[in-house]
Amino acid sequence: MPFARLASATTPTCHIGLGLAAVGRPGYINLGRDEDLGPDRGVDALRTRTHELLDAAYAQGVRYIDVARSYGRSEEFLADWLKARPDVDDIVVGSKWGYTYTADWTTDAEHHEVKDHGVATYERQRAETAELLGDRLDLYQIHSVTPDSPALTDKELHAKLAQAAARGVTIGFSTSGPAQADAIRAALAVTVDGEPLFRTVQSTYNALETSAAPALAEAHDAGLTVIVKEGMANGRLAEPHAPDALRAVAAETSLGCDAVALALILRQPWAGVVLSGAATVHQLASNLHAAVVDLDEDQLTRLATLAEEPRAYWEKRGGLPWH
Repeated sequence: MPFARLASATTPTCHIGLGLAAVGRPGYINLGRDEDLGPDRGVDALRTRTHELLDAAYAQGVRYIDVARSYGRSEEFLADWLKARPDVDDIVVGSKWGYTYTADWTTDAEHHEVKDHGVATYERQRAETAELLGDRLDLYQIHSVTPDSPALTDKELHAKLAQAAARGVTIGFSTSGPAQADAIRAALAVTVDGEPLFRTVQSTYNALETSAAPALAEAHDAGLTVIVKEGMANGRLAEPHAPDALRAVAAETSLGCDAVALALILRQPWAGVVLSGAATVHQLASNLHAAVVDLDEDQLTRLATLAEEPRAYWEKRGGLPWH
């Protein structure tokens, strides 16, 4: 597996990855994005911003980069960056298929992305990803699997994914929604010719949404690499939106709420990679301080009070506006 490269890395930040969801397209649901990006959301401006983030992340030890077909031009921006830096050969690149970007580079589209886990979508998007990333793609994930996703039962799709795995691409899946644990456990049961199909799982886990933890521990015990997304709860755990308990602990550590929020995830024994969704170089630097945050039992107890009921959490997330 390509994640063996991360296992051999020794930098404090090697377990923090960079996700490009927030900078690969002009519209996203992160709070505070208007201030982060400013008015210029043109393709060239976001390409430049993405490359600056990638340069900073790589220089500070980040070695996993996460993109998706539905993240606007994220694959294209990453591909351009990789082509300009042929000496960068030690990063792990993960992308996702299953959503199609439909906003046409606007922030006010009725639908920003359309979900389809069918074979035809897989084949189309796999070709699109291959055209941009070629053999730099290490991990291909089904985007946002839920318990009712046909991707869990489609034998033809499983066979095609297994063929990709046989050619050297690691196959994984991501989850979303209040029933993440059910989706994870269902995916762990998927086999092709008696062998488990999926080698990674990417799920939402943060101080507000902890419900997937037991299933993620089971996935880790089964040998999957666990990638954690939305560790900042789409900005709800960042200043100025952070809850009082998180603010208090952050003040005690003399670091940002973001660093504490991500550190809380890094200390989970099953967490292989925790994604930063930074939109600015300053945010990224602050996120990376998570690697040195040391939380005591009292602080952990206070942070544990922040967890919300899963359905309430996902209803709030679903109501966040596209900025």
